[in-house]
Amino acid sequence: MSEADEARDWQGRELSCEDCSYKSLQAEGKCQLKQACVRDRYARRIDRFFNWNPTLANEHLNDPFFEVRAVAAKHADIFRLPPLLNDPDETVRWAAAARLPDSYMSKLRNDPHREVRIRVVSRLDEAGLVSMINDPDYYVRTMVAKRLSPSTLPLMINDPEIEVRRTVVHRIDPSMLMRMAQDKEPAIRLEVAQRLSNEQLVELKEDPDWRVRYEVAERIDVSALGSLVDDPDPLVSEMARQRIKDAEEGGQGNAGTGEGFRASP
Repeated sequence: MSEADEARDWQGRELSCEDCSYKSLQAEGKCQLKQACVRDRYARRIDRFFNWNPTLANEHLNDPFFEVRAVAAKHADIFRLPPLLNDPDETVRWAAAARLPDSYMSKLRNDPHREVRIRVVSRLDEAGLVSMINDPDYYVRTMVAKRLSPSTLPLMINDPEIEVRRTVVHRIDPSMLMRMAQDKEPAIRLEVAQRLSNEQLVELKEDPDWRVRYEVAERIDVSALGSLVDDPDPLVSEMARQRIKDAEEGGQGNAGTGEGFRASP
């Protein structure tokens, strides 16, 4: 017999309908051992019990088993839910928050569990998001960067985590991109370069990373290539020389081909 075939409570004790206060519900078809039981340790059986008996949810918001409290929160009267935002279990806290108005989200911005904070980010307004830009968890900050308005994202351009800054690069207002052109990570500078206009790229001709200089050589006006023809990296110098040659032969070098070798971040 597998564990799923057993009827046990959250402490591992075998269940019996004989000593259950809801015994009368069985005759009414509103509970069934191993199927729909509020005392069972399996969440799906607890959930089925409350689906059949939603009016009983209020009675179990203080149940000793967190799964019962969490499932009960999905069915209980909404005015009974605010105290659950202080529940010791994160599953219960979020089950309550998911049904409460957005105004309650601020109470969970500093929740000790990252999963709760990640979910909170999806419900906050701009002001609330700004209050979480220094969250200790990088993934929470990444979610914040995905939701902040592009004009507010400069607040996160110096985030210590590269994945957060990468999100910022892709969403920040183009007029503010140059503020990230000196990022310490070459991969970030390359992604900045790929979003900059051809005219702005001239500022990155001396970038220490060859991939950034290649992007510059491929796109800036031919008349601005200058030292790139003698770049220490052969791919960069070859691109610069080829574009000059194309321009001299009456090609479209001034506009940039955009079809050459593309360096990966």
